[in-house]
Amino acid sequence: MNVRRRLISGSTALTVTALGLGTLAACSSAGAAGDSDGKYDVVASFYPMAFLAERIGGSHVHVTSLTQPGQEPHDLEISAKQTAQLEESDAVLYLKGLQPNVDEAVAQSGIRTKIDATSLTTLEEHGTGTGGHAEEHDAHHDEEHGGKDPHVWLDPVRYAQIAEGVGKAFEKGDPDHAADYRKNTAALVEQLGELNTRYETGLKNTRNKVFITTHAAFGYLAERYGLTQEAINGLDPESEPSAARVKDLQETAKADGVTTVFYETLVSDKTAKTLARDAHLKTDVLDPLEGITDKSRGTDYFQVMEANLEALQKALGAK
Repeated sequence: MNVRRRLISGSTALTVTALGLGTLAACSSAGAAGDSDGKYDVVASFYPMAFLAERIGGSHVHVTSLTQPGQEPHDLEISAKQTAQLEESDAVLYLKGLQPNVDEAVAQSGIRTKIDATSLTTLEEHGTGTGGHAEEHDAHHDEEHGGKDPHVWLDPVRYAQIAEGVGKAFEKGDPDHAADYRKNTAALVEQLGELNTRYETGLKNTRNKVFITTHAAFGYLAERYGLTQEAINGLDPESEPSAARVKDLQETAKADGVTTVFYETLVSDKTAKTLARDAHLKTDVLDPLEGITDKSRGTDYFQVMEANLEALQKALGAK
């Protein structure tokens, strides 16, 4: 897989146009778009976008996710049926740059309300090492550096910014329920603020600040809470690390007192466990929340983020 083919462009625009009432059946991320019962029909690209749509839309929306539970989202291929769902929907909520086939399908669709989450917050370039003193680690061997990092939902502050923009888009697209969308958005933003506070408090005093994870999904989280992410792979979870990168991570683990190598639920844990074995480290799950499955440590965004916080506190030696 070529990481650079899905790097995020620097300028994206949020297109929000007033619409009539949507035509959907029930609020569900597994249903089919276009099955009417007077609800606002939203197609979401993958779990973090579907979660926002469901929490903000409440009983007034029907949400269809293009990425099914357990499916790794980065290389999603859009089917003809899903293309038809897009065309029949009232709005699409996606994160440009994460799923190239979704970006193409949305661009070619006739949907009037296209909500690009990347236009609602700020994005940065992250390599295999991010935050803290990562640059000194990566000075000679960061092979993935140079692309806009799309994993903004793992920073509760940026995720809240996106939520506010989505709420406003829903208000314009379905004005009959604008008051409820505002209320739901405010409640979600408040909950995300509380989550941010728990992370700030829980990670403020730790024995060390460096953690190793499978792919570079946690750059925004690391920067927000004063940590250093060292990723085995770059932005691409399926890429293979070089021998030099593996050696560097072993040296980093020893120098910084790293105790744990984190792996994920939707991609292979083989490389992470091999590195951990060779470096005599523990392993644990740090979930990038690209999808919820029966292997997830929770049933929604907040539960999994709380589990991630506990895992980081344990690995970093929270005091």
